[in-house]
Amino acid sequence: MRRGLAVLVVALLLSTPVVTAWLVGDLTGEAARRLAAEGESLDYAVEPVSLGATGDRVLVVVASALLLASLALLIGATVTRKLDPRVWSALVPLLVAGVLIGLAWRIVTAGAIGANIGAGLVVLGGGPVLLILLGVAAVQAARLRREHRRRVG
Repeated sequence: MRRGLAVLVVALLLSTPVVTAWLVGDLTGEAARRLAAEGESLDYAVEPVSLGATGDRVLVVVASALLLASLALLIGATVTRKLDPRVWSALVPLLVAGVLIGLAWRIVTAGAIGANIGAGLVVLGGGPVLLILLGVAAVQAARLRREHRRRVG
């Protein structure tokens, strides 16, 4: 894969979890929000990270632009045969993994009063799914690399 296409793939994979987390939004429940407004401190499985209101907006705008541009350019490269369509067999599981990571981030950073049961379920259920997706992508990438080496020489 040419270097420019590789940069597009990396941009797509890095921006997917950020945009997904933004689309999902804060998952802190209404009851927890009301209690927090009354002065009760919320419990977090993982403390949310913020760059401040402006920093968060800039991050989301840049990530969204990267996601849309890289996806459009990769699809265009596939249509014009600059990118082998079989690469998508490794790329799609990575994109799904990025969506899962963005969703998991929002679940584990949700404020709660007491235990965040969702965080435990994400680790128990999402962890194996993530490993399977990464494994499928790795196997597909290795298979494509082997086929490419056979064709080239």
